[in-house]
Amino acid sequence: MAANFPEVWLNRVRMNITLAIIALWLDGIPELDTTVIEVGSGDASESNIIHIPTSTFKPEVLINNTTYPIALQAYTDDNVTVQLDKYQTKVTTLSDDQVIGASYPRIDAATRNHVNAITEKKYAKAIHAIAPAGHTTATPVLLTTGAADGTGRKRLTYADLVAFKDACDKAGMPAAGRRFVPCSDHYNDMLLDRAGFGDQLVNYRAGTLAPNIAGFDIFLPYILNPYYTVSTKVKLAFAATPGGTHKQASVAFSPEIIAKKTGMTKQYFAKAADDPENQTNKINYRHYFIAVPMEQKFIAAIVSDIAA
Repeated sequence: MAANFPEVWLNRVRMNITLAIIALWLDGIPELDTTVIEVGSGDASESNIIHIPTSTFKPEVLINNTTYPIALQAYTDDNVTVQLDKYQTKVTTLSDDQVIGASYPRIDAATRNHVNAITEKKYAKAIHAIAPAGHTTATPVLLTTGAADGTGRKRLTYADLVAFKDACDKAGMPAAGRRFVPCSDHYNDMLLDRAGFGDQLVNYRAGTLAPNIAGFDIFLPYILNPYYTVSTKVKLAFAATPGGTHKQASVAFSPEIIAKKTGMTKQYFAKAADDPENQTNKINYRHYFIAVPMEQKFIAAIVSDIAA
């Protein structure tokens, strides 16, 4: 049973969470070189925290209630204490047949939904945190200007992407390595705009990706990008339900501004032998992670405008 192989099951889940890169736009960004400290282990208030020199991390960046309750806990004269986000899966029940043994296929089959749920949620929160809270000179949020589609949404054009590049230039975003994470609508707009994008997005003759356009490394569309109120260019709170006045954004950022840290992953398992009423095994996981900009700069977004 899993209780007989707790280290094997937990290590496999840890590896799968690490390898489940459904957010390639974070790939290659190094993790912060700091120790994760566990506070209140086993208590309801259990947390993972990290200490970062204030010369590296600006405390005010984390005060952003549209994404986090407040990640910043406390600071001294020379460091800031950051609390990692906690992701917990709901308990699922497993038969004895499902948990007997420690083969990787059996473990993966039993834990796949837990791994997928954690990775989806943590990356959705990461892209939301990276996107600017609203339009400023340092964090531009632009609107698209293309022809309206059947829903009244203005399409993204090549001219919009060039204007977006210009806004990022003026904001001082480093030119090298700029990443552009399109929402599905904007990626489809680029695919349809053969006149503007030609084969820059996809090389139709070779069938290969050509991902650098207008100075941006273009990633595959991410369906969990944040939404903005179109009229104000203000980001909708994380997990809030978008309405008719909100549109999904594409997000751009410089990798050098992103702080990323993976904390602990814990496994909780209850044996069927200890549950005579239901006679089922129970399992769930807890995982800690955070990805945020270190300062409010080198981040930007472009949102679909709505035709009048």
